[in-house]
Amino acid sequence: MTDKPLADRTALVTGASRGIGAATATALGAAGAHVILTARTAGGLEEVEEAIYRAGGSATIAPMDLTENESVSRLAAAVAERWKSLDMLVLNAASLGSLSAVPAIDFKEFAKVLTLNVTAQAAMLAAFDPLLKAAKQARVIGLTSSVGRTPRAYWGSYGASKAAFENLLLSYGEEVRHISGVRVGIVDPGATRTKMRARAFPGEAPESVKPPEVVAERIAALLVSGFETGHFERVE
Repeated sequence: MTDKPLADRTALVTGASRGIGAATATALGAAGAHVILTARTAGGLEEVEEAIYRAGGSATIAPMDLTENESVSRLAAAVAERWKSLDMLVLNAASLGSLSAVPAIDFKEFAKVLTLNVTAQAAMLAAFDPLLKAAKQARVIGLTSSVGRTPRAYWGSYGASKAAFENLLLSYGEEVRHISGVRVGIVDPGATRTKMRARAFPGEAPESVKPPEVVAERIAALLVSGFETGHFERVE
């Protein structure tokens, strides 16, 4: 990448207060993009914003819960007031839920997982569709998991949500590919040192898996180089 290849571009990253989201926001800021950071934790967002500014970038924080009624539409309206378009959208926010056998799924919790991992993502695409289409070459990247494509025992709830998310996201990509410059891709971060990973694999040594920055740099590189709708890759 050149020094500031994303200068004059605007990006929005969900789940940006920690882990892959925070690292991705920081990488995009370092590449010159103005990054809109959203997550539920204001303190975490402020820390990421400060890190971006220290590195010479710029950012705007928007603490919010994507699952709250009208929160996504309010965010889109606020972004539209300040910017004419959105060049990059990174859909990273997700909930793991509890790992359990399918017959033992807690359906109230399952509903919450689906609300964030699927319904809120559909709301994001709907709300930001006009701003994405207003950009010359907008790019959307969704973060997924291998269990969305390869079923694994006790991961049915999370895996089902990611399978639905992938289908939803790529369906949107097919809908807009011939009528706009919007292109949609999916990244599977693989084993990465995050709090979600620690919850899922409590006995795993954190240093045995890659840090979020490795995934973030790959996402930033994709957004710099561009990709076509349907692009999928796993970061090893």
